[in-house]
Amino acid sequence: MTSVPAAAASTAPTPALPAVVLTIAGSEATGGAGAQADLKTFQELGVFGIANLTCIVSFNPGDNWNHRFVPVDQQVIADQLEATTAAYGAGSGAPSVLDTVKIGMLGSPATITTVAGALSEGAFTNVVLDPVLICKGQEPGHALDTDQALKAQILPLATFVTPNHFEAESLSGLTITDVESLKAAAVKIHELSGAAVLAKGGVRLEGPDAVDVFYDGETLEVLSAPKIGEVAVSGAGCSLAAAVTAELAKGATPLEAARTAKNFVTAGIKNRLASGAPFDALWQGGVR
Repeated sequence: MTSVPAAAASTAPTPALPAVVLTIAGSEATGGAGAQADLKTFQELGVFGIANLTCIVSFNPGDNWNHRFVPVDQQVIADQLEATTAAYGAGSGAPSVLDTVKIGMLGSPATITTVAGALSEGAFTNVVLDPVLICKGQEPGHALDTDQALKAQILPLATFVTPNHFEAESLSGLTITDVESLKAAAVKIHELSGAAVLAKGGVRLEGPDAVDVFYDGETLEVLSAPKIGEVAVSGAGCSLAAAVTAELAKGATPLEAARTAKNFVTAGIKNRLASGAPFDALWQGGVR
């Protein structure tokens, strides 16, 4: 057996450490969406994922699969954020510093205030907001309060926003019926937030393609792929925002991140998983 000289062994390249990313989101019990989808997306795209939970959502098979929504205690949310930033945040001494975060479902004005405080103190370079404005398990008045708090406290902190059709209409105040109005909404949301925007038309717009629009104040680009069915797939929005998050953490530009995320989600929808629920779930391993 031939031994390897010590000098030769020392020249072997050291494997690169993965970027560290955080999702602040809800748990979705079937695994198709929420923090579960985020973590699977992070793993597929080669980053080290952390989840801090804001709420527990479980669909109710006995009530037309509506949401059952249970918020996580505010102190528990604060404790999770404290532990995560102490372990990986700026000043932690960690070799891979956490500077990229994805915001998913927050679910209440109190949680929004807690998370906004953590974001303001956390020195995050990239804050990707998936602006979940509606949860079917909430009372209408509470949902409206949550929407208004999200727009007032979280949207101004975002560097990248990924609204779906409904959310893009709500944030922009525009009616979206085609690609041109989706472009206008993306521009408006950027003007309001200063963030890069990937406004999702998905299956909501007529035509053979699922169309999204990217705008960052300079570049406006339409991202399209052939529709795979006419029904939305669970976890597509979460996974898109998570893929953007992962790519930004690895050093991609916002436009590069948007393109990769679009391809990632298209592959996941193509390889979606059916279950006993009346909706399919995106499979993050579809890219393989």
